[in-house]
Amino acid sequence: MEHSGSNIHIGHLVHAQLKADQRSASWLAREIGCSRNHVYKVFKKSSLEADLILKISIAMNFNFFRYYTTAFLEGMKDRLGEEWSC
Repeated sequence: MEHSGSNIHIGHLVHAQLKADQRSASWLAREIGCSRNHVYKVFKKSSLEADLILKISIAMNFNFFRYYTTAFLEGMKDRLGEEWSC
């Protein structure tokens, strides 16, 4: 499962975390107000709209935005050199 740089596959990350939490797709569907079928489609998507990532993050009590933050910081470090940090 890739999650560095532009290779973030958010659907795979959501699915993996759901499994780690021992929760079902049906549970997530109820929590975010959609069908189980839609959740399975989410698992296959490499990118999602920010509002859906937020809903999923809140429902699962897990910050999926952290993968993007990490990728951003790594990109800035590569672009600006080692002297850049936050």
